[in-house]
Amino acid sequence: MQRISKQTIGRVEPISLPDAGISGLAAKVDTGAYRSAIWATNIVEHDGTLSFTLLGESSELYSGVVMTTQEYLQVEVENSFGQKEMRYSVFLSVEIAGKKIRSNFTLANRAAKTYSALIGRKMLKGRFVVDVSLGTPLADEETQEAIQGDESLA
Repeated sequence: MQRISKQTIGRVEPISLPDAGISGLAAKVDTGAYRSAIWATNIVEHDGTLSFTLLGESSELYSGVVMTTQEYLQVEVENSFGQKEMRYSVFLSVEIAGKKIRSNFTLANRAAKTYSALIGRKMLKGRFVVDVSLGTPLADEETQEAIQGDESLA
């Protein structure tokens, strides 16, 4: 049996969403999350069409491009605290670690999150291996980790 070589990525990877005019967005790689998620605003469903804008005006990478699709679902998502919510799920073209992928993302209000995008297992499976010592976390995350300390030493 021939094994397919998988690319190694880190805990934070820059991604591009060419259809939305966004590049260099820091995305958290989360092997604990099944689905990928991205910050979306102005989400409107009307007559079988979903329109939305990726990111929000407060993001320095906000392009203001309004995206539309008729290929979407509503899915129930459970967060790490066990709370469930309904979200729209859409396919987006994304570039990560030199690969162009069409993958599923849920649209969420991630304005208060450190990372505007989260990459889950569904996108990672069969494509990538994650090495948490790689990747460059954002400054806020590093500050938070320094305050909390290394819990594995407790």
